[in-house]
Amino acid sequence: MKTISLEQLGFNSKLYSNHSALNRNEWARVIAEHKERYLVQNEEGIFEAEIMGHLRFTAEDRTDFPMVGDWVQIMPFDEGKALIQQVLYRDNVLKRQAIGKEGEAQYIASNIDKAFIVFSANRDFNLNRVERFVVLCYDANIEPILILSKADLVGDEELKTLQLQIIDRFPELDILTTMIEDTACIEQLKSKIQLDKTYCFLGSSGVGKSTLVNLLLGKDKMLTLEIGTTTNRGKHTTTHRELIVMEEGGVLIDNPGIREVGMTSSQSGMEDAFPLIMELSEQCKFSDCTHQHEKGCAVIKAVNDGELSEAAYENYLRLHREQEHYTSSEAEKRKKGKSFAKMVKTVKQHKQRF
Repeated sequence: MKTISLEQLGFNSKLYSNHSALNRNEWARVIAEHKERYLVQNEEGIFEAEIMGHLRFTAEDRTDFPMVGDWVQIMPFDEGKALIQQVLYRDNVLKRQAIGKEGEAQYIASNIDKAFIVFSANRDFNLNRVERFVVLCYDANIEPILILSKADLVGDEELKTLQLQIIDRFPELDILTTMIEDTACIEQLKSKIQLDKTYCFLGSSGVGKSTLVNLLLGKDKMLTLEIGTTTNRGKHTTTHRELIVMEEGGVLIDNPGIREVGMTSSQSGMEDAFPLIMELSEQCKFSDCTHQHEKGCAVIKAVNDGELSEAAYENYLRLHREQEHYTSSEAEKRKKGKSFAKMVKTVKQHKQRF
């Protein structure tokens, strides 16, 4: 197997300065995860790894465990095996609210610079759903880039209509269009990828994420199957997230298809995703305006005047409600956690007396 340098994995002087006492062979990046077992990679190769006991027992929640994209300190102990001693660096985390788990977040990957949000032009395109992915990215301080894939499977007029809708709703969003057998599209996509940056692919199953990864790599790294003739959907599905290094430079993370995009967003993520609403809100009569029923609301006026689309306005309110619900659920969970920790401490003190 060809040796890969730490720099090809995304290592830089900023990372080194935080832990300059470590040797290079102690650094590794998490490239895959499955039920608390990991694959990590450094200049020595790829190791099957698990976390050390002290890290497992001191972890307070999921964020204390490694995830794909993390930089970790490892200790090899056998041929191709290692222990993860600690998480060394995590600049950001891409996350969403997990399905059916009230107030809990699912952590997708970390240390991502840009996210390619992939939507198929030939089915299920939805501007509100695009907006959800955009909010997730802005919330994690990740630059979103929209890819409209399989554009050759729709007519020219339909494609043009889609593109105009996207530009109208997301005027500042970088947009790429890809076609199944158009090499120029892939070259344009490659031009967006920089040597020391990490990119992830987001979208539903079957929209062409893994196909794009394969085309970028120039080989079938991710399993794909032909599009079903009756559904126009890709039959394959990525079953796990995996970090892959491109030979020309750049790091890619492919993810399983995301069916539900639940919000865990901070207010800053909402502000970045809805700049027009944020700008209009400064003109509202009341500083605490909810933009729902207040007199003198500049946002409602803009909707009534046709300056702001009703769909964008309703989606903003919907996402904002989800954000507030998640925040309150998290606060309640932390409160219960603190109460439990206090109870345990009291019990321990009581035992020590006797």
